[in-house]
Amino acid sequence: MKAKRAKRLLSAALVMTMLAGILGGCSSSKESSADASAEANTKTEADAEKEPEAEKEPEAEADASGDDIAYPEKGISVICPWSAGGGTDACLRAFCEALGKDLGVTLTVDNQTGGGGILGHQAIADAEPDGYTIGMITFELATYKKLGTSELTWESYDPLCRVNTDAAAITVNAEWAKSNNITDLASYIEYCKAHPGEVQMGGSSNASVWHIAGGYLMQETGIDIQMITYQEGAATAVQNAASGFIQGVTVSLAEARSFIESGHLVCLGVMDEERNESFPDVPTCKEQGYDITYFTQRGMAIPKNVDPAIKAKLEAACEAAIADADFVDFMKNNGQAISYMNSADYTEYLKQSAEDVANAMDTLGL
Repeated sequence: MKAKRAKRLLSAALVMTMLAGILGGCSSSKESSADASAEANTKTEADAEKEPEAEKEPEAEADASGDDIAYPEKGISVICPWSAGGGTDACLRAFCEALGKDLGVTLTVDNQTGGGGILGHQAIADAEPDGYTIGMITFELATYKKLGTSELTWESYDPLCRVNTDAAAITVNAEWAKSNNITDLASYIEYCKAHPGEVQMGGSSNASVWHIAGGYLMQETGIDIQMITYQEGAATAVQNAASGFIQGVTVSLAEARSFIESGHLVCLGVMDEERNESFPDVPTCKEQGYDITYFTQRGMAIPKNVDPAIKAKLEAACEAAIADADFVDFMKNNGQAISYMNSADYTEYLKQSAEDVANAMDTLGL
């Protein structure tokens, strides 16, 4: 009996031991599950904390608009490829005044002349892409590669906007015109035909917009004149015409304005579709029976690789400046047409213009 009771006690002890082990295992399993669940929850919370950082792309887009960038923090240098006193210089200085109002800094025009505008255009392309050197590009940019004088094209820049277009005009020395009974375009053409190769007309540099204007004039009227080039730009050509060193110029009305108003020069016709508002008495060539229309263009550009946010801010400033009341009044009073295009449209315009100018130069043998 005692032996059987001892065996029963031993068996009960073994069962208790096994139950304890099982219960301990269950408890351990529950703790492990709890730990795992806590760890999972911890990871989920950590991941959740990281998610906002992964959603910061919209902020980058906002920065690209230029609204949040600290620019400009100092003055901006603006390169003009042509001489002071010319049409490009006058237009650019007025536009820079308007830009300065929007950007809140001073924009200083830097006339870097020479090489038929190549020096200044190259300086714009080679400038540091930090937004503190910008410039005005002109018609002549479409001629350099064709002439073999430079590899510069519109693709060397990041265009901002087109600002202005101006038509060429046939303007002559007033005393010379009076002494030769030249009163209009027809009498001028008649005189030139009677004196082939004698009349000297100035433009700007070789294959520049105003040089090619003289070529168009000869092509459309059948006259033979000497086109005198001025590498530094139209301002010197106009001064020489007013002084009588040459007989006239084929530059814009704006560039000849002061000497027309002083009586030293007289304009015989403008190569435009309509008369210039500032010179309502000057007829177009078309009105006088000659189908000649011809324009230059001027626009703003920056070097390649400028921060998109800086470019966006400059584009917005250009759009504001083009409507500035003082700028609008200046352009009207100076006889210059505002012909605004935004960056995208101006880029397409420059692309097409490069093809058109190349074709025109072929026609003129340039």
